[in-house]
Formats: sequence, structure tokens, C-alpha cells
Amino acid sequence: MAKKSKKQQSGGTPATVALTAAGTPYTLHAYEHDPASPSYGEEAAEALGVSPDRVFKTLVAEVDGELTVAVVPVAGSLDLKALAAAVGGKRASMADPAAAERTTGYVRGGISPLGQRKRLRTVVDASAEAHATVCVSAGRRGLEVELSPADLAALTSAVLAPIGRS
Repeated sequence: MAKKSKKQQSGGTPATVALTAAGTPYTLHAYEHDPASPSYGEEAAEALGVSPDRVFKTLVAEVDGELTVAVVPVAGSLDLKALAAAVGGKRASMADPAAAERTTGYVRGGISPLGQRKRLRTVVDASAEAHATVCVSAGRRGLEVELSPADLAALTSAVLAPIGRS
């Protein structure tokens, strides 16, 4: 069994540990998660008082058989054809939730694009560049991390592409 760092022992997540290790500035936002909420992302935007255009959800899709992370605004949805095109693929579909959880190390509604168990190729919707900071899951329901889109792209080696739709 791997030893947990002091940050993880004190309640940090793999996402916050990765941010701290990289020396990336970020702000952590916690809120009370309601298990009955129909949308994790919209719940986060409302709880934090942040525009849904600045809160991004992390979705795991399968592009030509390879798991791929898509980070899109919670106010919209993922354009699977655009995601496939962004990574040079032909066909994309949503990944099996169990495979997404197993591969990333996070549970649905708390999947972060940061600090995943297995680093997956990542595409961030280009709309993120319009904001000074964006919020993404910090690795568990009820916890968001706010950081610059440039830092998010750099830490995940992401491609920026128009993959979201309103």
C-alpha cells in the first residue's frame, strides 16, 4: 500500500497534491454537496456564486477505443464529434462510468482533470480562455479548485479546442 503524503492525510485530494507539487497557484472552494442534486456542476456554480460559464465539468469519453478527458462548461454539453476531431480521432462516445472511475481514481461527480491515477489525454473547451480563472472539481463532490485556464492546460497537457456546445 502506498504511503499518503501529509497533504492527503490532512484531507487533500490527488488534485490538490498535484497542484501543490507543481507550485501552481489555486484557490480551493468547499460547499455542502446535496446528493439529490441532478447536476453536480450546476450545483457547484450555484453554491459558489460563480457563473456556470466559469465552472467546468470533467467528462470521460472513449475516442477510437482510448479514454479521453473532456473539460467543458457546466452550462453546456460535450460535442462528441468535436472531441474526436480535437484528438485526431474518428468516433467518440461517453465512457463506461465504472471504467472512468477506475482509471481516474475518482468517483462520478468528483472526477478532476488533475491528479488522475492514470494520465489521460485531455481536451479543455476553448471557451476557458475567455476567463481569468475557471473552476474544476478538486477530486470529490463538494470541492472545487479555481485556477487559470493556462495552468489547467499546462498541468494536464491539454489541447484547447471548441468541444462544448450551449
